[in-house]
Amino acid sequence: MCAAVLGALVGALVPRPAYRLSVPYGEPARAGCQRCGRPFPAGVRGWLTPADRCAACGVRTGPRRWLTAAAGALAFGALTWVLWPGPVLPAVLVLAAAGLLLAPIDLAVQRLPDRLVAVAFAGSAALLVGAALLTGDHRPLLRGGLAAAAMAGGYLVLALVPGGHLGFGDVKLAGVLGLSLGWLGWGYVLAGAALPHLVNGPVVLFLLLSGRARRGSSIPLGPALLAGALLAVVLIAGVRRGRFG
Repeated sequence: MCAAVLGALVGALVPRPAYRLSVPYGEPARAGCQRCGRPFPAGVRGWLTPADRCAACGVRTGPRRWLTAAAGALAFGALTWVLWPGPVLPAVLVLAAAGLLLAPIDLAVQRLPDRLVAVAFAGSAALLVGAALLTGDHRPLLRGGLAAAAMAGGYLVLALVPGGHLGFGDVKLAGVLGLSLGWLGWGYVLAGAALPHLVNGPVVLFLLLSGRARRGSSIPLGPALLAGALLAVVLIAGVRRGRFG
């Protein structure tokens, strides 16, 4: 319950930074409302205000707050339910928090900001190194490093395939997710590599049939990567720990 509440609080703070960072590559973060021009408050308040609309004109600025809060509660609650009290849990929750912000940015501008991905990697890696030191077992950390390299390498090959429509941000994110998945085991890595495509397939089909996308259109994969990793952890860990009955 506490984890779900924490996730909801984190998710409620997502709309404003997601809106400010949803800009094309190389452009600075938005300093104010794109419609009326009202500037956001300076400092931390300008980034962490739990608001999804402009206070002046009322236009939506970022994803719906209730949706990101619900996603945060679901992700944090489910991960804690299947992993508690495992040493990998803090690192996985850091990735979940980063994913709440990365997903709407990728959906908005088909971009995964390098700084956010780097922060997610640094935070999760530091926590996993700490977990290895505390437990005295470095094998999961080594396996995580190998899995990160394997997932990043596999997605790099896909990115280099002509017409693959895969960005290098997806490659980097796959490597970051692979680190924690590898800590948990190779089964998690295989599921985390396969499930994003199973998740994205129906979405792409719906977009094509509804006319919202055409053959050859670039569809963001970041949200599917994050959802696939979440499903892999929850389903496999839940079954192995008997959480589903």
